[in-house]
Amino acid sequence: MILVTTPTGRIGGQVLASLLDAGDAAGPVRVVVRDPARLSARVRDRVDVVTGSHADPDVMAKACAGADRVFWLVPPSLTADSVEGHFRAFTRSLVDAITTQGVERVVAVSTLGRGVARHAGQISASLAADDEVRATGVHHRALCPPYLMENLLAQVAALRDGGELAMALPGDRVLRTCATRDIGATAARLLFDGTWTGQADVPLAGPDDLTPEGMARVVSEVLHRPVRFRRADAEDQKAALLGHGASQDAAQGLADMMRALEDQDFYGAGVPVTPDTAPTGFRRWCEEVLVPAVLG
Repeated sequence: MILVTTPTGRIGGQVLASLLDAGDAAGPVRVVVRDPARLSARVRDRVDVVTGSHADPDVMAKACAGADRVFWLVPPSLTADSVEGHFRAFTRSLVDAITTQGVERVVAVSTLGRGVARHAGQISASLAADDEVRATGVHHRALCPPYLMENLLAQVAALRDGGELAMALPGDRVLRTCATRDIGATAARLLFDGTWTGQADVPLAGPDDLTPEGMARVVSEVLHRPVRFRRADAEDQKAALLGHGASQDAAQGLADMMRALEDQDFYGAGVPVTPDTAPTGFRRWCEEVLVPAVLG
């Protein structure tokens, strides 16, 4: 049996859709979800549902009973009192389930930067979580994307109303990107396969050599309107997050993450592209995802 966490999220939902599209080839599928009403009727009729948070050890023990493969994602939180504590709570529930329920394989969403990222907020917490899970000896694949294209969906209003794309990163330095569809597809392929062993990272770097300034030019071309890049200030972004209800530690973690991306450049041009795992180009993603969001 395959267990899918975050089945209503952007990545988890795509993983689940791929598994269900495969029909009997995927075998039985179970999901753990806080609110089953967020699942479509089509999904609820085809999966086993465990209600609750996958940060709850009792919920995870129930969800993992009889499951040999797990898709794992720690959901982001802007309100958690502690970034490390947030990741630790979820990770410990998985570790407990691995040791008590006999989970054999875990496919987890992680990030590039292993062995390089330092003091990088949520990135550092995610990489530390991988280490804790791997210490159990479970067969483990960490899906490691760089900057997610879907992060730009938070700027739909600014793109529509002001023609501006802002990042707290240098505008003239290559920034590797990845579409979440490619994460979902790669995760599903690994979950279908019950034969791989060991522990390894799976990089997912899209095919582009674009800088943020170059990304703004592509967005301008596909929207047929001027779009300019603006170098944002990490502290200003932190203040904005605090003003929208983020916790101090979550906002500081994101500021630390952006500084680490600039200073340590582990999402940059030195990262090889991986067309087998991340084939979606930025222009295609803009045409298919960003343009409808801006114009819709």
